[in-house]
Order: sequence, then C-alpha cells, then structure tokens
Amino acid sequence: MAKIDFYELAVKSAQIAEDKKAIDTIILDVRNLTVIANYFVVTTVQSTTQINAISAEIEKIFKEQDMRPLRKDGVSSSTWRVVDYGGIIIHVMSPEMRASYKLETLWDKAKLVEIKKQKIKVKKQAVAKKLEKPKAKTGALVKRAVKKIVKKTKKIVKGKAKKK
Repeated sequence: MAKIDFYELAVKSAQIAEDKKAIDTIILDVRNLTVIANYFVVTTVQSTTQINAISAEIEKIFKEQDMRPLRKDGVSSSTWRVVDYGGIIIHVMSPEMRASYKLETLWDKAKLVEIKKQKIKVKKQAVAKKLEKPKAKTGALVKRAVKKIVKKTKKIVKGKAKKK
C-alpha cells in the first residue's frame, strides 16, 4: 500500500477551494496537537452552492486518486460542510459559522501552512496572454461580419434613395 501524503492533499484541496472562489483558505498543521488528523483545511464561502461545488470537486479529484472520505458531516447544511479523509479534515464554512466557531483560535497552537498559489498565478498569466493576442480566425470572422453589415447597409440606403 502506498503512503498517503496528507500535506499534498491539503494543499490540493486548498487550491481547489481557491479555484472555486473561496475566501481566506488556510491550512493548519495539527500533527503535534491531536491524533484525529494531520491537517485541517478551513475555507469560507458565500453560498450553499459554493459549499456544494467545493466539496463535490474535492471529493471528485480525490476519488480519482482512490481516496474516499471516511466521514462527511453537514451534507444537508447550508452553512458548514466537513469532509474527513483521516489525515486531513476539510471545513467549508459560511462567514457566520467561521466567525462563530473560530477554528483558528481554537487551534491557535497549530502551525499555519503557507499555501502555494503559483498554479493560480500561472493560470491568470495564461488567460492574460490569450486576451493580448486574439486568434487570427476571430479577427477574420469579425472583418467578414463587418463587411456584410456594411454591404447590407449600403443596399438599404440605396433602396431608400431610389424610392424617394
């Protein structure tokens, strides 16, 4: 059986949450504080739809790696979902729940893990490059459309001038 790298899974789940527009995503290293997990991933979302989307995406990606959650809590909740993979516990919370439970304060002796956002920056740069250089086909299509519009406009104008 292959050894599971819970650090990598924590980082991956944090990146998934960030990609889905989560706010204030953090990873807490709780290895020296508890036996229930190695890492907590805590993130804030603005809607039930986001809770569902983030949880579903994490479960989908992890399932592709033959990782299934040991437990899930809050499946029907609109404010907090917990997905437990043994060594990593993911908390997807509404702003009110996060402010109320203050997990960062509760686990204040945990080390805060730096989330690598290089992947996200690369995606933004790739999008910016695509926007800078429009495809030749797109430009050609626009030119053809403009020519058609000009041609039709000229016909309409000529037709109106003859009728008068």
